[in-house]
Amino acid sequence: MAKKPKALPALEWLEPRVRWSRVAALLCFFGLIALLAVYYLGFADLHGARPWVILSIELVPLLLLSPGMITGSARGHSWTCFVVNLYFIKGALAAYDPSRSWFGVLEMLASLAVFTSALLYVRWRFQYNRKLSEPPRPL
Repeated sequence: MAKKPKALPALEWLEPRVRWSRVAALLCFFGLIALLAVYYLGFADLHGARPWVILSIELVPLLLLSPGMITGSARGHSWTCFVVNLYFIKGALAAYDPSRSWFGVLEMLASLAVFTSALLYVRWRFQYNRKLSEPPRPL
């Protein structure tokens, strides 16, 4: 027996959630970039390494994803969900170092916020697009 497809939420319910999650994803994404920039340019003890070199290496994955995030691409947001897990792992490792524990916790929270908001945007955006493509029901 074929499974009956799940009913999609109404457009009126989806529209504000798509907007909210997109704004939240962008704010969290740029917040993570700002956190990395402030830490590596101001507070990090790099033992003689140039801060801008380390920062540029840290920001390359995020800068590659930024066009998709800025344009609102659902695919770009989904790729961001994959990549931001690396920052979560890096933050978890930094949280165990007593000299970088606060930075590690902040990086974990920021990456978790990016992941959650981008994932919600992808889910609601695909539901919204599917709802828009549904044929109108006869009266």
